[in-house]
Parts: sequence; structure tokens; C-alpha cells
Amino acid sequence: MRPMKRLTILFALVLLSRTPVFPQNPGSPYMPGEKATYIIHYGLINGGVATLELKNATYEGNRVWHSVMTAQTTGLADALYKVRDVYESFIDPATELPLKSIRNISEGKYRKYNEVLFDHTTRSDSAILLSDLTGTHITEKGIHDILSCFYWFRKRFLPYAYTFSVGQVISINTWFTDEFYPIRMKYMGKEEVRTKAGRVMCHKFNPVTEVGRLFKTEEDVSMWFSADKNFLPVMIRFDIFVGSFTVNLVDYEGLAYPLIIK
Repeated sequence: MRPMKRLTILFALVLLSRTPVFPQNPGSPYMPGEKATYIIHYGLINGGVATLELKNATYEGNRVWHSVMTAQTTGLADALYKVRDVYESFIDPATELPLKSIRNISEGKYRKYNEVLFDHTTRSDSAILLSDLTGTHITEKGIHDILSCFYWFRKRFLPYAYTFSVGQVISINTWFTDEFYPIRMKYMGKEEVRTKAGRVMCHKFNPVTEVGRLFKTEEDVSMWFSADKNFLPVMIRFDIFVGSFTVNLVDYEGLAYPLIIK
């Protein structure tokens, strides 16, 4: 698996299936208009910029949420290995499930474009996915793409992080890179994180990583979400064979609640 694919899987997040059942959260930690900007650091070097945005849009004549994540290299990294990646998800606000996902990848000389349509209603026991690259797939009911599951996780699970015990694992199922991709998130407790925006108290999770070409152990990635009502992703750290780098929040707008900063 290519390095950028692994990092994108871990940057985005999260879904359902075989997870604890919590009561409906009365408030939403996000709303259309939310946008977060991150700087990617390799040591003291700024290597790239990433953004995550949620907007109102229409899809097949219906109102939807449109989530867009972009990642691109800058400076020396851009000269050595140019990256221009875009991920999109069209989400039904009523069900919070994806209707369509787009993956548009440009990394060095590598190019990949993929659209997947999600049918959650035709079958009562499963979902039907139609990929422009690999055709029709039958998979688990309620499956998300890599972006829609991110919002689902923030709304359906993180409000109850105070009930999680350290070491508790949440199992997640997603459809990513045209295949069924399970993710496991291990809760590591609360930590204060220093960002360009200030100090933020966060819930820390370690996605269980696959040992191999990039990672030495199953816990070489850490993710921090603000421990306020936004549950905004604040920082990600990757420890890989060639060193460590971080994705750090530098700017934000349109949050549902004021971000609590020390």
C-alpha cells in the first residue's frame, strides 16, 4: 500500500459497526461552514497544507452536505514529490450516510480518480455500492466513506468519550480506495496539545496501524480531538521508519461552538 494512501486513511477517520450504542446526542459538534486548516511538519520543516471543509450543496435535486478534504505539498517537499489530493463526500443530512464519494489523487507521476455511489435503501440488510472502476459491491448496512464516517464519529461517539476507558477500542468500517477497510481506534485518555492556535485540551486516540513498510508498531499514529463541544481534530502525529511528522491545526472558521483555547 502506498504511503500517502495509509496517511489519508488515518487522517480522515471513522465509522460504526460493532461499536457501543449511545443515546442520541441532542447537539451537533459541526455545521456547514466549518473549515479547518492544517500545516504538515517534518521536524522543523513545513512540508504541506491540508484543509477539511463542510458546505451546503445539492445532489440530484436534494439538499446535502458536501465535505471536501485537500492535501498538497509545499516548498522543498513540493519540488521533490508534488502532491495534490482531493477527497469529496456528498452526505445525506437526514441519515448522515454518504450518497457519493470522490477520490482524486495526484502524487508525483501517479494519478487516480474514483467515484463511488452509495445505495442504502434498496436492500434492507446491506448497502449497494457502484464504483466507476470496479463495478457493483454489496457490503454492510450503514457503511460510510472516509469523510462521512469522520463526521459520524465526532457526533455519535466523541460526545461520550468521557465514558471510555484507556485502552478501549472502537471498531470502524469504511469503504476506502475501492475496498472494504476496517479501522480500529484505541482511546488513550486526555492530553493538552500545543497548536499554532493555542493550547487545547484533547481526547487522544491511537488508530491501530499495520506494521510493515511505514510503521514499526501498531501504535505509531496518534490523533487528538478537542475535548469541547466541537471535537475538532487538532493534531495528528505519524511515527514512521524515516522519522516523525505532525499535522497541526493553524486556522479554523465556522465552528458550531467557540473552540476552548488556553
